[in-house]
Amino acid sequence: MHILIVVAHPDSTSLTHAFATQVSESIVRAAPLYTVEIADLAKEGFDPRFTLDDLAVHRRKGQPPSDIVAEQARIDRADVLVLVYPVYWWSMPALMKGWIDRVFANGWAFDFSLEGPLIKKLDHLRVHLIGVGGADEATYDRHGYVQAMKTPIDHGIFDYCGRK
Repeated sequence: MHILIVVAHPDSTSLTHAFATQVSESIVRAAPLYTVEIADLAKEGFDPRFTLDDLAVHRRKGQPPSDIVAEQARIDRADVLVLVYPVYWWSMPALMKGWIDRVFANGWAFDFSLEGPLIKKLDHLRVHLIGVGGADEATYDRHGYVQAMKTPIDHGIFDYCGRK
């Protein structure tokens, strides 16, 4: 079993990074035969900007750039994907969202065309989301923030690609 933990926070001393490290260490202690990889998007300098090249990939008129192929290969090696990110404005930060926008591309994460049904291609991948927020559970409940985040992230991104 290989677990890929993707973290998106510019400060390596943040609570977000501490959670990612704790998850990794807990997995290694509990299941020593599992392998864990942490991808630090900020430290690695991932470019989250969706460009015309990315749009060409989506339209099936271009090949993904090498940085995206490398990210997709990293996910292909994983059985479990864990995303760890701070909650900014009741969603994930632009760095994490841009990573998803660029990496979870048409033809790799799903197959969409006007000629046929949507094919979800990540049904083998288990996904866990750890959003680190600065409000208590009562605040999230009172304002409906949990559902507000679940709809675009859980359903809109990951269910669309077929994740478990």
